[in-house]
Amino acid sequence: MQALPELTAFLEHLPEPHILFDTHYRIVAANAAYRRQFSPQRSVIGRPCYEVSHHFNVPCDQAGESCPLAQSRQSGQRERVLHLHHTPKGEEYVNIELFPLTGPQGEPAFFVEKMEPLRVTQGHSTAQGLIGRSPAFQRMLALVARVSPSQASVLLLGESGTGKELLARALHEASPRADKALVAVDCSSLTETLFESELFGHERGAFTGATTTKPGLVEAANGGTLFLDEVGDIPLTMQVKLLRLLETGTFRRVGSTDLRRTDIRIVSATHRHLEQMVSDGRFREDLYYRLSTFPITLPPLRERAGDIALLAPALLKRVAAPRNLHLSAEALRLLEEQPYRGNVRELRNLLERTALLCDGETISAAHVQEAIATGRQPHEAARAPRHTSTDLREIEREALRDLVAQHHGSRAELAHRLGISERSLYRKLKSLG
Repeated sequence: MQALPELTAFLEHLPEPHILFDTHYRIVAANAAYRRQFSPQRSVIGRPCYEVSHHFNVPCDQAGESCPLAQSRQSGQRERVLHLHHTPKGEEYVNIELFPLTGPQGEPAFFVEKMEPLRVTQGHSTAQGLIGRSPAFQRMLALVARVSPSQASVLLLGESGTGKELLARALHEASPRADKALVAVDCSSLTETLFESELFGHERGAFTGATTTKPGLVEAANGGTLFLDEVGDIPLTMQVKLLRLLETGTFRRVGSTDLRRTDIRIVSATHRHLEQMVSDGRFREDLYYRLSTFPITLPPLRERAGDIALLAPALLKRVAAPRNLHLSAEALRLLEEQPYRGNVRELRNLLERTALLCDGETISAAHVQEAIATGRQPHEAARAPRHTSTDLREIEREALRDLVAQHHGSRAELAHRLGISERSLYRKLKSLG
């Protein structure tokens, strides 16, 4: 069936990337925005959409991915999914909205697919943004993509170190409020008196030390997003005032009777079990439901299989700059074996220690092992499995074998990379035979 020229012409001038494909997944039209963003060098006409977008040989649903076309065939309606797409810049997360078009008899004839990159995330290693491609990470991102364009209050739940503040920034940057301020409030560090003053501001003379009038963080966030980190630590007496702000959009500065209005979106986060706190009477039930319109749970690092291979190089660039360090295969394997009770924050700390212990350009398993041992508390060291000197020598030997296999320069250059003398390197190479 031929695509209508009028439809193709209509899609051509839309600002967002669009493709049109038939019931056999073949792309029959791609507008200028799509060609410019996703395929500037090669035509996609006549090729299957799954081959172009994912380099698959079969449709997405047969390759373990969600397929909007298959979902639309079943529902008869438009469908939205989050996918990793191949682009000239590498893999990027893309929001896809698919619209079915019916033929004269009401049967599916064509499908229109609109694509919108999720700017703040990557499927590959990068120095900025959220990084990952594990199923747990992608499920979380799909929720972010759904709620970001809305005004709904979002509650981020997860263990310490999972990246709640980074996700709050991602929500803000993907929202219509991205050109306004994102204002963060660390609720755990504020006393009851200080919390009210910081949040709502105060008038001159409102209390001892208030020598000037000071606007609060609520005013600073007007038009943007207010991020309440560790919201479970807000005192009960302050919770009712926060509730009033959420319900009415109004507040009063400390020491003032004037009612002020603000336009903010609330994103909050906690590692606490708020439902249990509500049951115990330590958190207001009405405030809980106001904050948790759209809850998102951040997966711990131990549930993100495969993501450490993406996270580690990106984090290493941040903590070791301006040095250009690389992880050996054994070093990465050892990093992947750790439990990471502190999640991404613990991985970052471990990499920073490892970088400080490495004098060359390549981080070996021995460097990682030393950094792990350095970071252990005395009681943890007592419980930890003992590594004999023979174990550590073997780790070092394996790391050196890998480095020698990858090195194509002189022995002096290799010694410089390792931060040792040529004589020491000669002895180590001799021990390898």
